[in-house]
Amino acid sequence: MGSRAAVRYAKAILSFALEQSKEVEVNNDMLVVVSTIEESKDLQLVLSSPVLKSELKKTALKEVFSSKVSGVTMGLIDLLVENKRLSILTDVAKKYTVIFDELKGIEVAKVTTAVPLTEALNAQVLAKIKETTGKEATIENTVDPDIIGGFILRIGDVQYDASISNKLQVLKRQFEN
Repeated sequence: MGSRAAVRYAKAILSFALEQSKEVEVNNDMLVVVSTIEESKDLQLVLSSPVLKSELKKTALKEVFSSKVSGVTMGLIDLLVENKRLSILTDVAKKYTVIFDELKGIEVAKVTTAVPLTEALNAQVLAKIKETTGKEATIENTVDPDIIGGFILRIGDVQYDASISNKLQVLKRQFEN
């Protein structure tokens, strides 16, 4: 149920941001919101707590975000507090960036790595995508230690597997034959 609501809020905030010509700024805000919440266990607890009053949650979020994000994004937080939907803030932020990317014709490259991507590696991957597809892209990095090393890149329905676990599988098959 949360995801349908998240899509509605994301579309609403995007159309509001477009009217204000702040859609890029708000997209950056949404990325900040997602990474900040995902990196903070405390913040996740605050948002999901059924015990804490909405006003307290709002105060906590204002503390964290007011210096980092635009008025439009703070307005979204207020709206979610009012409608008692603060628990879907991360979902709304993620949906916003997806809809924004589609609107701008930006590809989303899903990159799976054994360790989080560094800035340098991020830049290399983006350059490679632009070279291959001719499009700008944003990277969604998933960390999966099981791939051992290297990376798996997925753009749309195209997948490029340069992981060490894949290379080991290939070697194993060669030995078996």
